[in-house]
Amino acid sequence: MPQGRRPLTVHHLNQLLLVCSVVLLVAVAAVRVSSRSGLPSLLVYLGIGVLLGQDGIADIHFNSAEVTQVMGYAALVVILAEGGLGTKWKEVRPVLSSAATLATLGVAVSVGVTAAGAHYLVGLEWRQALIIGAVVSSTDAAAVFSVLRRIPLPARVTGTLEAESGFNDAPVVILVVAFSTAGPVEHWYVLLGEIVLELAIGAAVGLAVGWFGSWGLRHVALPASGLYPIAVLAIAVTAYAAGALGHGSGFLAVYLASMVLGNAKLPHWPATRGFAEGLGWIAQIGMFVVLGLLVTPHELGDDIWPALVIGLVLTMVARPLSVVLSLAPFRVPWREQALMSWAGLRGAVPIILATIPMVNGVAGSRSIFNIVFVLVVVYTLVQGPTLPWLARTLRLGEQGEASDLGIESAPLERLRGHLLSVSIPGGSRMHGVEVNELRLPPGAAVTLVVREGKSFVPLPSTVLRRGDELLVVATDPVRDAAERRLRAVAHGGKLAGWLGTDGAGSSH
Repeated sequence: MPQGRRPLTVHHLNQLLLVCSVVLLVAVAAVRVSSRSGLPSLLVYLGIGVLLGQDGIADIHFNSAEVTQVMGYAALVVILAEGGLGTKWKEVRPVLSSAATLATLGVAVSVGVTAAGAHYLVGLEWRQALIIGAVVSSTDAAAVFSVLRRIPLPARVTGTLEAESGFNDAPVVILVVAFSTAGPVEHWYVLLGEIVLELAIGAAVGLAVGWFGSWGLRHVALPASGLYPIAVLAIAVTAYAAGALGHGSGFLAVYLASMVLGNAKLPHWPATRGFAEGLGWIAQIGMFVVLGLLVTPHELGDDIWPALVIGLVLTMVARPLSVVLSLAPFRVPWREQALMSWAGLRGAVPIILATIPMVNGVAGSRSIFNIVFVLVVVYTLVQGPTLPWLARTLRLGEQGEASDLGIESAPLERLRGHLLSVSIPGGSRMHGVEVNELRLPPGAAVTLVVREGKSFVPLPSTVLRRGDELLVVATDPVRDAAERRLRAVAHGGKLAGWLGTDGAGSSH
């Protein structure tokens, strides 16, 4: 053991557990406060880290960019996995091309414009300007997922922004690593070839791992429901590791694999989503607190003005220009383009990427980190709370849509059937429908209704109500058809089918 380093004892473990649990409890309480005030919760987590740091009340000295980078990558894998599991294929499929264009051409435009602003307006050297341009051109998955899913936006807007945030980490990481490497920067066509190759490998690995993983989970009944969430997250992490070790984009691989798993109608799905969401929150809290610890507030003074100037160029010029040029072939309405221009949210990802030049010893890398940190904090304070207002001003909110059903499936392996647990939400058009009007396929039947804490076996004439929970037994061959029919009635009422609503495209 190195001289002077004390071994970790049980006493130290007790202290660490106490600090970590208190930080988590404070962070959880902060989510409630931030949701009421409109303040993005990620800033609260950063603030907790700063308060615990060397300029704060706890005076914790933490300055390891290497540890921060490793922890940040690990947290980002979990966040992307959680985001992919919650991404609906029916929303992403129509906008896949536009999201991919935003994540590639849009990133290139954003990097070029932001770097030019950093060089000519702030006076940074070209290498430093290119690093900052690349670092801040990645929209943050955690910020996008947490903000957008609370705003009732059109599916095209939400799908585009979520897919973009899942896709654009890969090219940005490649650019930041290339610009942070000692020696001359490679020619643009070499970088372009690298990006295309890594994206192709990552996509292939992610889709393959996701498909084989979902196939296995659908055909193997595990002995305990708690094993399904663990298996799903393990498959997603496997996709990241396999993609990264195969010299591809691990971030793209984990996002695509998780998206495949999330749309595969796996058993015990609500439990899996809850487990993944909980891990996602822990990853976000831990990542932001560590990033806050790494910051030294008294060193930020000289970098505030450059951060404000670069952020202004990014927000008002680079991002809108990248959106307009990328979406030009897709004829996206100007109102949606305006919202997507303002919704290019930054969060922990740019701050994590700013540790790459620090690890590589790039000149001025500490200043780069400070500029990125200030930029993210200031412009997240501006963009996050104003996004709902802008959506309402542009009249892009979608109020009054029928709520989707919560359906959990438990396989009955020996009986060759499935037990579907169906929750009827407040906005469902299944309210007022009689059981016999569900017109479930032969081989499926509603066996139990739970209403206001009491359960009973329904009659064909039993009228379903909001808040009811149904138990539906379906044989294996008609399981998917039964779920499609239930979702169709939830969206279209008892006339679903005759009105063209068949639920075929529905997902979790």
